[in-house]
Amino acid sequence: MKYLFSSLLLLAGLASLAQDSKTIKQSGNPIFKGWYADPDVAIFNNKYWVYPTYSAKYKEQVFLDAFSSDDLVTWKKHEHIVDTSAIKWANKAMWAPAIVKKDKKYYLFFGANDIQSDNEIGGIGVAVADKPEGPYKDHLGKPLVDKFHNGAQPIDQFVFKDKDGQYYLIYGGWRHCNIAKLNKDFTGFLPFEDGTIFKEITPDNYVEGPYMFIRNGKYYFMWSEGGWTGPDYSVAYAVSDSPFGPFKRVGKILKQDASIATGAGHHSVIINEKKGAYYIVYHRRPLTETDGNHRVTCIDEMKFDTEGNILPVKITNEGVKAQKVK
Repeated sequence: MKYLFSSLLLLAGLASLAQDSKTIKQSGNPIFKGWYADPDVAIFNNKYWVYPTYSAKYKEQVFLDAFSSDDLVTWKKHEHIVDTSAIKWANKAMWAPAIVKKDKKYYLFFGANDIQSDNEIGGIGVAVADKPEGPYKDHLGKPLVDKFHNGAQPIDQFVFKDKDGQYYLIYGGWRHCNIAKLNKDFTGFLPFEDGTIFKEITPDNYVEGPYMFIRNGKYYFMWSEGGWTGPDYSVAYAVSDSPFGPFKRVGKILKQDASIATGAGHHSVIINEKKGAYYIVYHRRPLTETDGNHRVTCIDEMKFDTEGNILPVKITNEGVKAQKVK
């Protein structure tokens, strides 16, 4: 009987350890296999979603994949949610998707063709679907933004919903960033009070990859600095009382760690309001890689100090602990 009781205790202990190991399960970095960059994130139907760029040569970037997860640890791949067969005007360089749900529809904003002047076909497009995994079809049959306004290359789009429900497109490469007010059906823009469509909100050292969120009534504007193929690609931020700024640069919060990875940048943020948790999802380059396109998607926790400043993020190989949406 004594031996049986000891055995039962041992089994109970092993079961407890197994349960603990499940509880503290880590995502690891990268969070899924493959060369992927420029991730945008969302929470739909109690699942986490990541929409990245397929990181390859421009002519091979003719589709977008998506990934979904219940817990930030196990990810399901949704292949070719949109490609150039659905977007007739796009032929290469499908970049930096930005996702938003509105009126039971899912809108996927993306850049295509890497245009270098107003005389080329391409820019920022919009695709629409009934489900987050698509399939997506062309919403306009043409680009939403196909010109250089205020010097901003029409790439790296982000859709921001303000407190009043208004949606804005924030975008721009070539060291310029614009904000524009989207109309209700995302087919165009509404002018600001002064009659302009595109307002420049470029902060110091801005290069590309804008992202914005609200916390405690403040507007946090984040962006990428440095060259995307280099080791010093990084993320910085500013804070303002308005989505239009002025945005004074605070400093970098995400950068390479020479012992882990280089080129950490072009990010987005998962905000789990119920858990009060913030996660930065970004790409970086493994230490073993020299090819500029060899980038992987990673996740780490993002924290704030008591004054609301974003603390520098420590990039890790472990990633984050499992976390359900609810």
